[in-house]
Amino acid sequence: MKVLAFLLIVSLLVAGAAGSLLYAPLTPPGETFVELPPGTSAQKLASNLQQAGVIRSSYAFLLSRAWKGGRLRAGEYRFIDAADTATVYERIAKGDSYTRALTIPEGYNLYDIARAVQAAGLGSASDFLAAAQSNTGLIAQWSPLALSLEGYLYPDTYLFGHTATPRQMLQTMVRRFGKAAAQIGLQGDVARTVTLASLVEKEVRFDDERRMAAGVFENRLRLDMPLQTDPTVIYSALLAGRWRGTIYRSDLDYDSPYNTYRHRGLPPGPICSPGAAALRAAVHPASTADLYFVADRNGHTQFSEGLQQHAAQVQQYRAGATAAHR
Repeated sequence: MKVLAFLLIVSLLVAGAAGSLLYAPLTPPGETFVELPPGTSAQKLASNLQQAGVIRSSYAFLLSRAWKGGRLRAGEYRFIDAADTATVYERIAKGDSYTRALTIPEGYNLYDIARAVQAAGLGSASDFLAAAQSNTGLIAQWSPLALSLEGYLYPDTYLFGHTATPRQMLQTMVRRFGKAAAQIGLQGDVARTVTLASLVEKEVRFDDERRMAAGVFENRLRLDMPLQTDPTVIYSALLAGRWRGTIYRSDLDYDSPYNTYRHRGLPPGPICSPGAAALRAAVHPASTADLYFVADRNGHTQFSEGLQQHAAQVQQYRAGATAAHR
């Protein structure tokens, strides 16, 4: 009886100790990140969690895994609040990894995206810009002579771990572009199509007007008329570090290959990341006789065949804008 009593007491103590290791909450030493690369063993992860101060015992973690089953899901995990070992295991088994959202709207250029990366806490804007200029091999299949990844970082919301490198983020965005390009059916001179789409994206707000704008650009290109689109002037100023928030006469006169007031034809590359609607418009421009367009007070695009009609529309827009500011 004494032996049985002793064994019972020992069993209770062991169960209590195991229960304490499994269910006694532990607060990490501040914000703590633990990464689980694919192929990491359960033993290695358990050891890393213990060393990071997230769990009390690696053995308790392995016991929890043996008891509850499931598989460990790769990812980066963030720990800041008190949690017991069983809860930590459940998070990793569910794949509740830590990510930061990065949203790239249609029409963002590299400078906009770099600022968004920095605002999301995913690295410095300057490092991202440098990587976008040095990793042009990522888009060699579409634009072998590109000087940057401008235009090929597809607009979307991305989820990245806080240790994601600029190149990893760029690779993800370019892969997303590749999928969209396949769905839209981009073929032939993809670099030209993306460049045209970027102008359409910047000039036209409403999707149902984009094909008409693409048709106007194609007409002007066919007739060797300068495109004279303001977004290219802004982009040339951005590249030169001289953009002051509004277009000045000196910007219109600035000799940049991106300035479509000074140079005929398309600029040498995209000026932003176009979305699906703009890309489709560039692939299938409308058949039209129009050569001009201007936005009205509501942001809709007014198209015209002749310069006289276009000038009247511009004057109407300016008069409305003046009246709205009185």
